[in-house]
Amino acid sequence: MHPSKNSALKNTTEQTLDESTITSFDHIIINANIATFSEQYGFDIYANNHANSIPYGQLLNAAVGIRNSKIAWIGTQDQVTAHLPKYQDSQITDVDGKWITPGLIDCHTHIVYGGNRSNEFEARLQGASYQDIAAQGGGIVATVDATRSASIESLFAQSEKRLVALIKEGVTSIEIKSGYGLDLDTERKMLTVARQLGEKYDIHVNTTYLAAHALPPEYKSHEQDRSDDYIEQVCEWLPILHSEGLVDAVDGFCENIAFSSEQIRRVFEVARSLDLPVKLHSEQLSDIGGSALVAEYNGLSSDHLEHLSEEDIKKMATSNTVAVILPGAFYTLRDTKLPPIEALRKHQVPMALSTDCNPGTSPLTSLLLTMNMGCTLFYLTTEEVLAGVTVHAAQALGLLNKGKIEVGCDADLVLWDIARPADLAYQMGLNPIQGVMVQGTWRKTV
Repeated sequence: MHPSKNSALKNTTEQTLDESTITSFDHIIINANIATFSEQYGFDIYANNHANSIPYGQLLNAAVGIRNSKIAWIGTQDQVTAHLPKYQDSQITDVDGKWITPGLIDCHTHIVYGGNRSNEFEARLQGASYQDIAAQGGGIVATVDATRSASIESLFAQSEKRLVALIKEGVTSIEIKSGYGLDLDTERKMLTVARQLGEKYDIHVNTTYLAAHALPPEYKSHEQDRSDDYIEQVCEWLPILHSEGLVDAVDGFCENIAFSSEQIRRVFEVARSLDLPVKLHSEQLSDIGGSALVAEYNGLSSDHLEHLSEEDIKKMATSNTVAVILPGAFYTLRDTKLPPIEALRKHQVPMALSTDCNPGTSPLTSLLLTMNMGCTLFYLTTEEVLAGVTVHAAQALGLLNKGKIEVGCDADLVLWDIARPADLAYQMGLNPIQGVMVQGTWRKTV
């Protein structure tokens, strides 16, 4: 942080710090450099006010007080030094100048699935397209078969490995979609496994209902298109699974090889009736108006977006819908159509990044590598990709108390042994993580 901008910390922490306040924290972190991603500390990804903008909302030589799983206070090291003798050693973490970020958030994943599709990877290397593979019964439908046949225990065991890889890189919140069941029982099984993973690994899991992902084999016929019949089933299953506490949001695949915007609209209407937020896979292969649709419903996010038009970007800006960029799929599919990054910047649409971890087009379980891909493939800045896996990823999931470090937010933090925040996007294959705090408690090594 530039010395002239220390006022961001000074002004925000000019509050009454009597003895009872400064000694009442459950835990205190000292000697920290913090990338807050909070507007309170000068974070402004669009630099609307260059004079007050501070990269990453960073604070140097800072301290954080934590109480009741929340960030209770942020201030300078000097403010707490005299009070440290009042704390037990176990209540103090001296990070010795290392960096702290919010817990990372993977806001678009399909990590719960059965089977393996490396054969399709080989086929693509030999010239087959994504559409060719789907037309031959591969793609999503191949994973549907494997997921349907897997027991809940087997499905958990397969998915657990992928989640652990993400946790080891500092992920403290994650979205997990269904969509490889395409029938009521298997969609329920997937969402149940997602909940179980969150419970076992003390990680926040947002579950997303994605039954409108592909047309299952039993609805395919040479004589007629039965996709409308299937969408009717998708709409009937949603209230059932929601009543069982398994659904936090609703998604769909709006694309020329999947479902039309009018079919997705029917699903979104049911979601609206249940007061569930919506999001969408859209504009990955073509532009059929998916992002305009999700903006119409004030959706949380529109995801992929390589073929997104500027008109729909304007609609996303108006509805405050996050653009979720997925470089893993772009990389795996060897795509050449870049998302319209400059237009998204121009209209100040928040951009999140995610692994899109899935068996066919993005078998990626590294959010750190995802950030590097965002920089190298999509020409995003390091500040943009870090915001994309913290504050903007939180917005894409509707998690208002996560993704930034400020008073009142959840104490989900990651400690990194790095020289500067840019190192997290710059390095490839080196994991500099030193510790993870979830809800105010340091997590044991996974």
